This record gives sequence, C-alpha cells and structure tokens, in this order.
Amino acid sequence: MKRSMVVVLFWALGLGAAQTVWSAQAEAPTGPATYVGSETCKGCHAPYFEKFAATVMGKIFLFNPRNEAEKQGCENCHGPGSNHAGAGGGRGVGGLITFRKNSGESAEVQNKACLSCHQRGMQTYWDASPHAGRGMACVNCHTIMEKTTDKYQLAKVDEKTPFFYKRAQTEVCGQCHLQRKAQLLRSSHMPLREGKITCSDCHNPHSDRERSFNRLEEVAANGCMTCHADKKGPFVFSHGSSLINGCSACHASHGSFNSKMLIRNEVHQLCLECHSMTPDVATSQPPAFHDIRSPRYRNCTTCHREIHGSNVNHAFLR
Repeated sequence: MKRSMVVVLFWALGLGAAQTVWSAQAEAPTGPATYVGSETCKGCHAPYFEKFAATVMGKIFLFNPRNEAEKQGCENCHGPGSNHAGAGGGRGVGGLITFRKNSGESAEVQNKACLSCHQRGMQTYWDASPHAGRGMACVNCHTIMEKTTDKYQLAKVDEKTPFFYKRAQTEVCGQCHLQRKAQLLRSSHMPLREGKITCSDCHNPHSDRERSFNRLEEVAANGCMTCHADKKGPFVFSHGSSLINGCSACHASHGSFNSKMLIRNEVHQLCLECHSMTPDVATSQPPAFHDIRSPRYRNCTTCHREIHGSNVNHAFLR
C-alpha cells in the first residue's frame, strides 16, 4: 500500500513538471522575431538605455534617426526583440545579438551588425584587413553602450587630459602591439605619449593597404612627409635611401635610444651600411682620405648637412 502511494506521488510530481515545461513551451514565442521598439527595451534595461542615450550613436538612433534602420534604435544592432521580450527576457533568450565578452557570438556575427552602417571610408576594406583575418571584433577596440571618448568610442581610456582621446587610442593599440608600445617608451620616440599624434595618423587599422596599414595615399617616406614637409622636396639631388626604403632606412619609426630616432648609435655606422668600401655595393664610396679611425670623419652630417636632399650639391654639402 505504501509503495503504491509513493509511486502515485512520484507520477503526480513528474506529470506536474512535464505540464510546466509543456506550458512554458506553449507560451514561448515562435516564428520570426519582429521589432518591438526601444521603449520596450528601456522597460527592463533602463540603466543601459540611459548610458547608451549619452553616446553619439545613441543620440542619433534614439532621438534623431536619419533612416529606417536607425529608427529601430537598440534593435538596429541587437536584432528584432519580440521573441526576447515575449519569453520574459533573460541572457541568451530570444536570439538577440550580444556584444559582451564571452557572449558566445562569433566576431563575424558581431562585426556584421557594425558593418551594416560602418562600411564606408576607412572601414571599406575591413574584411581584407589583418585585424579581421585574426578574428578581431569591433568591440575589442570600441565600446558601444557607454560614452568613453568624444571620437571613436574607444574601449580603453587613460586619464582625461586635453588630448585624452589620443592617449586612449595609443593605449588601445598597445594592448596587443606590445613591442611598439615598448618602443614608444624609449628616450627618442614619436610623440604619441604626449598626445600630439595618434596611431591612426599613420595607420588605418580597418584596411589592408600596405603591410603596415599605411593610410596615406603615398607610402614609405611620403607618409612621414605629411608632418616633415621640409624633408620632402623635390630635390635636384635626392638621397637614394629615401626613395628606395623610405625614412625607415635610417630612422626607427616608433622609437629609439639614439638621437633623432636613428637605428644606429653613431652616424658613420649608419652611413657605411650603404656607403662602404665594398666594390659590389652600388652606392658612392667615401673618398680615401675619409679615415673612419679619426673622430673628424665619424659624424658624416658635420659636412653633409643636407642629408635628405639638396638642390645645389650632389654630396649634400649644402
């Protein structure tokens, strides 16, 4: 008798649990999701909604949409939310696209939402860029839901100074490019730490243009000439290395322990890499009286002052 009662009790409990599951499945929304509007999102996600509303993208989507896609607000990025709202919300419910870390969404899916709007200008060739090839997501460098910087919505912000968004960009790039970050700490360096320039002044991280993502129309030496215009020329007598290998033939592009960011400690060491006594080197050789053992001839630029190019003398003496 007792055994029968136990069996009946377990059967009743099992039937009740099954009915709960069946009823939940019956109530769960089915079919393709539809748009429900940002006000519905705000009902459950008010803190995030307020933070997003303070961003540039939030101000456009929520208050001044320019097209039908932007009118969808939150759902423009996360996808239609009817199934999510109909199921009562919850993480991973309703098939919404999420951008948090460890969300389970692939970088390709996340980036597709961003590229639906941001695939013009600098981002045109994102799919062919090395960053995309390494499986990086837009949210690795940019944040969406909270205002960080006035430009670019960078995910890492250093102390706020008049140039803080430029410093923030350097910090973001430095999270992966550790060698370059270390080079910027050297005594002679590009002024990124000071906020005078940013990585994107020379590089386009969203493109495949050149090996180093050079964003400028001209590569190698001409990239540097955007700032160092006095070295650009054209000159009657041009320095061959600047035409062949660019400025990096003599200068370290990010930082060096040597003056003027030179790649060698002493000037004559650098010059002799090309202007040596070796007969098979197709460059002009120093005359015989240039005895490098004498300190007099160890600083080539003492005499060859116009080393970047000259309109007067082929030896760059003036």
